[in-house]
Amino acid sequence: MLGTVLLLLALVRPACPRSPSPDDAASWRAEALKKLLEVFGMEDPPPPPAHFKQPPQYMVDLFNTVANADGVTKNPGILEGNTVRSFLDKIHSDKMRFLFVLSSVAKNEKILTAELHLFRLWPRVTDGPKRHHFCQVSIYQVLDKTKPDSPEGKKLLAARLISLQGSGWEVFAITQAVRDWTEDESSNQGLLVVVHSLGGGPLDPPVVQFASGRDHHESKKPMLVLFTDDGRRGASLPTAGFSDLQPQAPILPAKMTVPKLNGPRSTRSLDRLQPCQRHPLSVDFEEIGWSGWIISPRGYNAYHCKGACPFPLGENMRPTNHATVQSIINALKLSEGVSSPCCVPDKLYSINLLYFDDDENVVLKQYDDMVAGSCGCH
Repeated sequence: MLGTVLLLLALVRPACPRSPSPDDAASWRAEALKKLLEVFGMEDPPPPPAHFKQPPQYMVDLFNTVANADGVTKNPGILEGNTVRSFLDKIHSDKMRFLFVLSSVAKNEKILTAELHLFRLWPRVTDGPKRHHFCQVSIYQVLDKTKPDSPEGKKLLAARLISLQGSGWEVFAITQAVRDWTEDESSNQGLLVVVHSLGGGPLDPPVVQFASGRDHHESKKPMLVLFTDDGRRGASLPTAGFSDLQPQAPILPAKMTVPKLNGPRSTRSLDRLQPCQRHPLSVDFEEIGWSGWIISPRGYNAYHCKGACPFPLGENMRPTNHATVQSIINALKLSEGVSSPCCVPDKLYSINLLYFDDDENVVLKQYDDMVAGSCGCH
């Protein structure tokens, strides 16, 4: 996959002997960006939001926990699956009814965990009997939206006791309901939240109130968070977290000396003699034209591998057995048409994108094999 990215970036800025016509350049660029979208698992780039939207703080915090500022994964084990999707309530009701439209979830995505995030407001001074310190909050799947309060019109998904004091986010697991909705979209009639006393009786007015999607700040709106996996995997090269991504020293072959060169061809000749090592390769999403829908990062350093792999290959070149044999055959001219081993990535890292999808939902997605962590002769 990384090789594809490098090829695409070369196509975006084509370098060829003749000067391409404007039509050729536009065609190359369009084809390159189409291929790059395929690398990111998309057919078309999502349109930027119609109006400025602040991403949910939960999603921003999750991105910062998983990735560094360039999007490179620093904690590989945190995410369950490779995708996290967030959805805001579409009903905007103050009756504790919620509806989340899941049309952007792909058919091949496996739902691993689904969470309902509700922001609990500070209780009013006059709320509730003073002798109680807890109440019960129940989350129901609505089976019949015409009679959600009847026993046959709802199904209990989660329930627990909550303190009457304090404020902040409460999270409820509703995985099975979301799996049902993704299998049969028509079954998604929404959710109902009910607050009971410890004895199970209704409380009117409720002693615990949650922020609705209508009257409260964007940062407190009800949210559904899905942890999913689309089955996409990278190559079988070693991977690791960002802590392992250290600057790589040039890979010097055994007893290699670089001769002093003079004259106009010195620079080109020296380039060919430079040992295999990693070089920067900047990917700028604004330059590509994707900054309208990608929230973070603004770009990243993919790196690329370049340099010579001359005989004999030292251990610090990390050659495979096959590369060692190929190097010997090439050096001794034992077979025609056998080239020396190539300088290629031998460790790859994933990156993470935080972005708006087609429905303006915020998505965090992890992509394997997007950064060359180190280079070797293979």
